[in-house]
Amino acid sequence: MAKVTLKGNEINTSGNLPEVGTITKDFSLTTTDLSTKSLSDFKGSKKVLNIFPSIDTGTCAQSVREFNKKASQMENTKVLCISRDLPFAQARFCGAEGIDNVVMLSDYKDGSFGKTYELNFIDGPLEALHSRCVIVLNEDNTVLYTEQVPETVDEPNYEAALDALNND
Repeated sequence: MAKVTLKGNEINTSGNLPEVGTITKDFSLTTTDLSTKSLSDFKGSKKVLNIFPSIDTGTCAQSVREFNKKASQMENTKVLCISRDLPFAQARFCGAEGIDNVVMLSDYKDGSFGKTYELNFIDGPLEALHSRCVIVLNEDNTVLYTEQVPETVDEPNYEAALDALNND
């Protein structure tokens, strides 16, 4: 179990992120057009998993905007934005914001992604949602970098995540 804070109040997640150097587990998530995508669908590309509680909060929305900007400059890299939001909410946000360089994926059906990657909140006001994390994977799904943001209202370290891609 990992401890993070929400506005200074301690909350817990279900475990710890995958370790650098390990190969991640596959997943199946729902896209904004209600189709299903798995990690294996992105084989051959580097991946940035931008994971957050809800697109309808300021920090989460900003992380999607920021990675959308940076994704357009990254070669052979996909940014996967993952939350438990309904695909309709994700599509609405992307349409309103002109977001088109990231792939929005929803874990709304059963929360299995959050459970498998051990990053869901297990208590506090955001219980059952995903904690704010970034996981960077190479083309073979080996973990290059992880960050579980210690204070949930803070943005992730974008530069450290992108540096991991460039240093692979």
